[in-house]
Amino acid sequence: MTAIGAVQLVVYLLILAAIVRPLGAYLARVFTGERLLLSSVLGPVERGIYRVSGVDAAAEMRWTTYAVAMLLFNCCGVVLLYALQRLQHGLSLNPMDLDNVAPRLAFNTAVSFVTNTNWQAYAGESTVSYLTQMAGLTVQNFVSAATGLAIAIALVRGFARHSARQIGNFWVDLVRGTLYVLLPISVIGCIVLVALGVPQTLHGSVTATGLTGARQLIVVGPVASQEVIKELGTNGGGFFNANSAHPFENPTPLSNLLEMVLILAIPAALTYTFGKMVGNTRQGWAIFATMAILFVVGVLVATVAEQHGNDLFRALHIDQTASHLSAGGNMEGKEVRFGINSSALFAVITTVASCGAVNAMHDSFTPLGGLIPLANIGLGEVIFGGVGAGLYGILLYAVAAIFIAGLMVGRTPEYLGKKIEPYDVKMTMLALLILPLVILGFAGVTVITRTGLASVLNPGPHGLSEILYAFTSGVGNNGSAFAGLSANTPFYDLTMGIAMLAGRFLMIVPILALAGSLAAKKRLTATAGTFPTTGPLWVGLLAGVILIVGAVTYVPAYSLGPIVEQRQMTTGVTFDASTFGTTPYQAVPQAPASVP
Repeated sequence: MTAIGAVQLVVYLLILAAIVRPLGAYLARVFTGERLLLSSVLGPVERGIYRVSGVDAAAEMRWTTYAVAMLLFNCCGVVLLYALQRLQHGLSLNPMDLDNVAPRLAFNTAVSFVTNTNWQAYAGESTVSYLTQMAGLTVQNFVSAATGLAIAIALVRGFARHSARQIGNFWVDLVRGTLYVLLPISVIGCIVLVALGVPQTLHGSVTATGLTGARQLIVVGPVASQEVIKELGTNGGGFFNANSAHPFENPTPLSNLLEMVLILAIPAALTYTFGKMVGNTRQGWAIFATMAILFVVGVLVATVAEQHGNDLFRALHIDQTASHLSAGGNMEGKEVRFGINSSALFAVITTVASCGAVNAMHDSFTPLGGLIPLANIGLGEVIFGGVGAGLYGILLYAVAAIFIAGLMVGRTPEYLGKKIEPYDVKMTMLALLILPLVILGFAGVTVITRTGLASVLNPGPHGLSEILYAFTSGVGNNGSAFAGLSANTPFYDLTMGIAMLAGRFLMIVPILALAGSLAAKKRLTATAGTFPTTGPLWVGLLAGVILIVGAVTYVPAYSLGPIVEQRQMTTGVTFDASTFGTTPYQAVPQAPASVP
């Protein structure tokens, strides 16, 4: 890693660490119902929402009621967003006169945004109207993130409470997360992005005349308002097809840094919220340390791989242009205004979180550089993770790790004073196994299906990587892609829609069941035999369990995709699509190109 890359990583980590305590403490106050600075302004709005919707804010729910409320709310979200897309041509705020979205694509998009995935099998600026962008997609960016927050807080209450039957009120958690957390930060962030050059307008387009006299239609719109919540809520869906690589979404290195900070701000702060609510902030810092270590490792590997470049170019000594490009690293698919360091860092940040926003094309990364984002999502995006999703994901691994520790020392496992019993372990493993089961299941069906393979533009190992990345991204509710896969087809619209639903809700239900079980338990007093869960030993155990589970689950599949592709690249072997085989690379002497 270059000195500039190292400095950038250190600065980013320092900013992130500085945010953790104040924002984490604020989140704890929000979800424990304490009076806040914004209460005088937003309190009447909050009470008005409860009054209109008939919600009793004082009534808490058992985990089953909490789960039903969450599922009904999100089901309604899918229906309403689908209807909005199908009717957009006849509705207002459609200055580009865009047609209604096709049924299968509308289904896929509705599921995508409701599940906080934001998988986009379409070009935003030429497919959906401003009304759909604002009243549909942006609204779901808020409430899907607030849903993740609510689930995480419900699980934290399970650890914090004892001898209790309730884990909170879903409607209250949803409203407070939106009003007091996501909305204020988004308003401030939107103003900053506008100041940095991101458009925020209801005009349809701007016509520009180039130096040669050619006229170009430049699409603008309410970009800043969607951009800030797409990052803050770890949603990832871009206003434009090029996402955060588009200069209207991410114009400068400063806006790039702001967007990277927004992505991990809440997920990182939630670790402190966890420690605060369970009465031991060291527990939260241990979780943060685990996430930070795994994050740094991913950034180092991805950045070094991209800076190393393509070995096939290095072998091409005769072609001076290719040799020069190789010496500078792999710049394919990257914006010059960001370069390799910022692109690799952004790629790791967006995939350790369930965000999916991109400022470079992951499909153009080196095989090893692309493996890191793929593995980040496959692990469950628990290295900071999405808003709420990262915390409840890593707490599942914490339960699994403490169970393993209990087996090693020969005593009943305990975590935060709660005895981990067979039911808890079953719910934990059920939630953890959902992701790899659906990812590998759908990928396996796809590679033996003619319809699935028809969308692969790069046969061979890279084509398998594209398929694996697509379903990993969908099930992991990330939304980024190896864009060489043509995903807007009946097969992928349907399978990806099902995968996104399964990855979101089949995981959440057992998590809520675990929360209910933990809340009902009595709290045990720590003894000399209690396994410590705040020191380096615990951090190492937790990180080790995450990596081992990921390796055992995915290495066989990755070895046929990015790993074998990396091996081919380093040994000078290319994949011959015409024969579906490999051939040694040989440099062919060529006359130097004339320079005009």
